[in-house]
Amino acid sequence: MGQGERPDRAQARDAELGAAVARAQEGDETAFAVVYRIVQPGLLGYLRGLVGQDAEDVASEAWLEIARDLGRFRGDGAGFRGWSATIARHRALDLLRRRRTRPSAAAFELDLTEVPDPHNTHDQALETLSTEYALQLVRSLPRDQAEAVLLRIVIGLDGPAAARVLGKRPGAVRTAAHRGLKGLARRLGVTGVTGERSRTLRQSK
Repeated sequence: MGQGERPDRAQARDAELGAAVARAQEGDETAFAVVYRIVQPGLLGYLRGLVGQDAEDVASEAWLEIARDLGRFRGDGAGFRGWSATIARHRALDLLRRRRTRPSAAAFELDLTEVPDPHNTHDQALETLSTEYALQLVRSLPRDQAEAVLLRIVIGLDGPAAARVLGKRPGAVRTAAHRGLKGLARRLGVTGVTGERSRTLRQSK
């Protein structure tokens, strides 16, 4: 899903995902490939925010577990996004525990102009971001805010689903995501709940 995708299109895409998951659970390998195509970009972007250059290896581990336990999953397309994100996060945390270190803020390697729109009041703060500038901004966010923004925007989860992935209350995740996006908006010089720009990106550089 791209930046600015409408809710009806997002719902249609989740409907496609749910149908593909159901077929994959019946052994349809082509359907599993569809599931992978839909979910992998967001999953990989999220993992890059946690483990940096090891994201692809962690994603591979996560997909092995997803494939192994696919028959146990119960839910729709949106639910599958959350389920797969939870598995990926657990594998990422396993790696971080092995490293005995925290995620590096410098690990964020994604272009926020190419990810789903959470329809947040500050969503226009992301519209003019180049990859380089996006990296600078995301690196400045506290980890809880950054991860909440990644789950909401990159993977496209709603507040309750993101909360389940993080093991937090929905209100806490919504607050973290709101503060993160508000921080990005402030750095871009975007003001007001409508996301109206007070100055252009060129002026803010």
